[in-house]
Amino acid sequence: MRLVVVLSNVAAASPTHTTIHLLAAALARGAAVRVVEPGDLELDERGRLQLRAFVLDGHPPDRQALAETLRTRAAPRRTVEALSHDVMVLRVNPIDTAVVALAQLAQRAGLCVRNDPDALFRTTHKSWIASLPPDVPKPTTVVTRSLATAQQFASVHGTVVVKPGRACGGRGVALCRGPGADLADGFSAALEAGDGWVVVQRYLAAAVEGEKRLLWLDGQVVGGYRRQRPPGEFRHNLKLGGVPEACDVDDADHAALAALGPHLAREGVWFAGVDLIGGNVVEVNVLNPGGAHFTTELAGVAVGEALVASLEAGVTSRGAPRPRS
Repeated sequence: MRLVVVLSNVAAASPTHTTIHLLAAALARGAAVRVVEPGDLELDERGRLQLRAFVLDGHPPDRQALAETLRTRAAPRRTVEALSHDVMVLRVNPIDTAVVALAQLAQRAGLCVRNDPDALFRTTHKSWIASLPPDVPKPTTVVTRSLATAQQFASVHGTVVVKPGRACGGRGVALCRGPGADLADGFSAALEAGDGWVVVQRYLAAAVEGEKRLLWLDGQVVGGYRRQRPPGEFRHNLKLGGVPEACDVDDADHAALAALGPHLAREGVWFAGVDLIGGNVVEVNVLNPGGAHFTTELAGVAVGEALVASLEAGVTSRGAPRPRS
């Protein structure tokens, strides 16, 4: 398999990142592996997508060494044609409109791109979850740019969580107890932190038990872990001090993923990180899903190997390999 991964910033690579788990597993299985940053994509005079790639072919499949090679930009560079690869995996966050546009061009020319770039603008916005039918369990939600709408919602539902329509890492997320001043402050912060749209959700009391991050891969739940929020914090994000721990995937979780899965598949989502509280879907990360490291460490699931096996199966089903470049 010839794999190219588009990564936001190689200098930030860490051996715990899901991308590094993927790269190491691909190298261990003998794949030709190349990594590019957004600025490494270009169209030539014939309209073909070219990549100024870090070439990792033959690199030892050691995550620490891989991360160091990328951080220091020590890998050899070569310009290669995108269509000479079997599959391109997008690992870019925040969303990059140029990368999505170029990935769409490559996909239309015949390259397999994961996740499907055509769906990224829809599924990466938090309004997508709110738009799903009632069979997908999720907190009652409104998506708005109006403080008055948010206040009316909070007057009915009491404590609410306010978050930007497009953001990550817990940035701009606030817990607001009713329609008072803290809601106005939280709403303003969410407006500034995101794209101008604000998601207001009914607070789920089950959040005191933690938030599960489950990994959905090509129609199957491959494992996950629970994140417990630190003292004095209502958010469970690991970047904010959340603590990862092992968890079971219970009947409510399976039911939620069974309802959500067809919608992910219909959008062309191959890999997603799904966050659940009390069996309710609260977030879906399809842009650069994380969670491989703690799922591997705490649940004993080799997520990197599962990702590569799925990619290889997709390449096999698509037919003969492309000419080498």
